[in-house]
Amino acid sequence: MRDNKGFTLIELLIVVVIIGILAAIAIPKFSATREKAYFAAMKSDLKNLASQQEIYYSDEYAYTTVAVDLGFVSSSGVTVAIGVATADGWSATAVHSAMNGVDDGCSIYYGTAVAVAIGSTNPTAAGAMACNG
Repeated sequence: MRDNKGFTLIELLIVVVIIGILAAIAIPKFSATREKAYFAAMKSDLKNLASQQEIYYSDEYAYTTVAVDLGFVSSSGVTVAIGVATADGWSATAVHSAMNGVDDGCSIYYGTAVAVAIGSTNPTAAGAMACNG
């Protein structure tokens, strides 16, 4: 009598199918987590820019038009642009290079500056951040 040790082909195929089903469930959840991380990086950069702008304003009593003058460095892949800067306020937008849509990003404004819309989303109050995507 033969001693059959090991797995049959059917058993191995069942294991492969189960692993495939688990992967099909898990992969979309990881991509949603990645998108949340991109939005977190954009929000963080806008908050850091707001802090630096407010520190500058408290020292100089006027808003600046160039973020580089403040020593601001954005996160990897995030582009922060100051849209409107006046003596009474400023607005800025942030977009991530890995986001699929052109209109996916965040915006913020302070003071009396005009809010810059990202896609169809516009900040509703000074200091409030709005994200689209």
